[in-house]
Amino acid sequence: MSQTLDQASTAHRIASAEEAIAVAGDLAARFAQDAAERDRERRLPRAELEELSRSGLLAITVPREHGGADVPTLALGRVIRLLAAADGSIGQIPQNHFFFVEVLRASGTEEQRRRFFAEVLDGRRFGNALAEPGARHALEFRTTIRRDGDGLFRIDGAKYYSTGALFADWIPVYAIDEDDHLQAAYVPAGAPGLEIVDDWDGIGQRTTASGTVRLDGVRVPAENVVPHHRVFDGPEVFGAYGQFLHAAIDVGLADGALAAAQDYVRNHARPWGEAGVERADQEPLVIHRFGELALRVRAARALLDDAARALDAARAALADAADDAEALAAEASVAVAAARAEADTAAVSVASDFLELGGARGASARRGLDRFWRDARTHTLHDPRRWKVQHVGDYELNGVAPPRNGIV
Repeated sequence: MSQTLDQASTAHRIASAEEAIAVAGDLAARFAQDAAERDRERRLPRAELEELSRSGLLAITVPREHGGADVPTLALGRVIRLLAAADGSIGQIPQNHFFFVEVLRASGTEEQRRRFFAEVLDGRRFGNALAEPGARHALEFRTTIRRDGDGLFRIDGAKYYSTGALFADWIPVYAIDEDDHLQAAYVPAGAPGLEIVDDWDGIGQRTTASGTVRLDGVRVPAENVVPHHRVFDGPEVFGAYGQFLHAAIDVGLADGALAAAQDYVRNHARPWGEAGVERADQEPLVIHRFGELALRVRAARALLDDAARALDAARAALADAADDAEALAAEASVAVAAARAEADTAAVSVASDFLELGGARGASARRGLDRFWRDARTHTLHDPRRWKVQHVGDYELNGVAPPRNGIV
C-alpha cells in the first residue's frame, strides 16, 4: 500500500551549496520585509512557505544518488541562518523538515528513501509530531504504534510543539511499538484520525504554528514506518545533527538582532547629549558596546561552522566504518553542544542588549524590535543550555563522551 500526494511537481532543483546559499539570501531579503508585521498580527507564513518549497531549498540535503544537492552541513547551517535572521519563525519551520529527511537517510530502507526523497524533491514538506504533553521529560514517548491488520499500523496519542505540522504535506510521528522501540511513522496530512490544532501561544516564534497534534486510530502502511531506534545501536551523530539545526536557528536570530541593531543605531537612534557628537554611530561608548555584541555573534558563527565540519568528518568516518569513527562522533557531538550553548547566549543577549544603544524609542511597538528577543528567548528554551555546557565540561575534563540519546 502506498500513500503519496497528488500535488504536481513545481520545485526548482538546486545543484550546489553556492546556489543554495544564494537562493536563501534572495528569499531572506523578501521574507524580512514583512516579518515584523507577520509577528505582530500572528499572520501565518503560508505564502512564504510555498515560495520556500518552490525554491528547492527543502531538498538540499537529499543525497546525490537520489537527485539532491547533498550540500555540506556548513552550507545548510548558512541557509538556516539566513532564513532565521530574516524571520525567526520561518527559520525554525524547516528545521523539522531537514530533521526527518535525516531520519530517512539514517534509518530508512532504500525503497523508503527513494519514495520520500522524490516527495521532497517535488517540494513536499515534512512537519513533526515529537514532543508530548504530560511526559516526564523530552526522552519519554507515550504515543503508541501497534500492528493493525495486514501491513498496517495504528497510532494513538497526542503531541505538542508540533512546529510546521499545520503547513506540512507529511507529519512524521515518533511512537513506541510493542517492544518499546522508537519508530518514526510518516503520516500524510488529512489522514483519518489525524487532527492538527493551531493553539500555539508562545511569546515568540509566534507564526511557527507549533501547536497540538492528536492521533486517534491513525492507520499507516508498514512502508511508511521507519525503525528509527536502530540508529542508536552504535556510534552516531544523528542527535548532534538535530541539535546543529537548532544552533543554526539561534545564530541566525543573533545575526538578525545584530543587523537590526546596526540599522537602528545608524538611522534612528540619538546620541547621548554628553557625548558631544551628532550621530549615535559616532558615540564612542555606543561603538564599544556594539563591538561587544558583534564579538558574541562572531564567536557563535565560528563555533557553528566548526561544528558543521566536525559533523561531516564524523559522518564520513561512520559511513566508512573507520577506526576513529567513534571518537570523531563524540568530538562532533561536543562541538555541536558548544555551538548550541554559545548560540543560545548570543541570541538572547544580543537581542536584548542592543535596545540599550538607542534609548527608549527602541521600545516602540510599531518598530517591532522586541520580536528578536521574544523569538530568541522562546527558541532557546527548546533544550537547556546547562546540559550542553555539562557535556562539554565532562568531555574536556574527564574524556566522557556524550550519551547516545538523540538530543546531544
